[in-house]
Amino acid sequence: MVRQPTRAGVRDAAAKIARILPPTPLYVVRLGGADVAFKAESLQPVGAFKIRGAWHRLTALDEATRAKGVVAFSSGNHAQGIAWAAKRLGMPATIVMPADAPAAKRDGTLALGAEIVTYDRATGNREQIAGSLAEARGATLVPSFDDPWVIEGQGSTGIEAAAQMQDAGLPPPARMVTPCGGGGLAAGLALALPEAAITVVEPAGWDDMRRSLEAGWIEPVGPNPPPTACDALQTQRVSALTFDVLSRRGAEGVAVSEAETAAAQRWAAEKLRLVIEPGGAVALAALLAGKVKPEPGMLVLLSGGNVDLAAYARAMAG
Repeated sequence: MVRQPTRAGVRDAAAKIARILPPTPLYVVRLGGADVAFKAESLQPVGAFKIRGAWHRLTALDEATRAKGVVAFSSGNHAQGIAWAAKRLGMPATIVMPADAPAAKRDGTLALGAEIVTYDRATGNREQIAGSLAEARGATLVPSFDDPWVIEGQGSTGIEAAAQMQDAGLPPPARMVTPCGGGGLAAGLALALPEAAITVVEPAGWDDMRRSLEAGWIEPVGPNPPPTACDALQTQRVSALTFDVLSRRGAEGVAVSEAETAAAQRWAAEKLRLVIEPGGAVALAALLAGKVKPEPGMLVLLSGGNVDLAAYARAMAG
């Protein structure tokens, strides 16, 4: 029987993470008559929330299993989270990464001591490559979202943010707006804060979670999806684990354009003094574009800040 992610697991993950990492900052901005809270996961040690799921997953392994290492596949943020956790635990880590991954993410993963195996995003199958490597080496395969421990770890973001909102005198989280690739963060948030509504945001043309939630079954990304700067959100198909959690919670989805995403990056730089990568800015983009309306108790996730400097400069220039 496949283990299911649980709220108890999210709380366990939050306790684990609180022992090794300080809370990421929470910014509050008045928008549309409501105080909106922005959770800056871009300021994690690896520049993204992925460190949470990686730590919860790898610390769940026994010593003998850790010694055999870990294999993951990622365009960069999950890669760095796994590499960071593996290094801290003394585990070998191998990451299957697309050849066109941003240099900052590739270099960050290498700097943490992980081995990188590249593939062609257009023609290769990262799951098959990673699965074969893990089987050959006897290592543990850790997907970026299709894993109950990873989902629980990402959900610790919500536990942390709710406590910060209470300390700031804000209402409890009533609606969470979050970037969504495979849905690991969104599903974790849904488990962490069961009383809050949830809106997932994806790049236009890559909004398979939105279409899946509307259809009631999993809809993959269609053929020839448009190019997007949101490399972290280029997931071809969500998983049953994440879809089931979000569909049971009645989650909604919206899509944002490339121009709306770049505008959100500029807003974050100007108003919050934060560097946010495209995939990390889509939830903010939905808010600024009027696709999600500000309301009391709104929590918006700024999920990552690992930018390609040249691309970021173009976004800042408008």
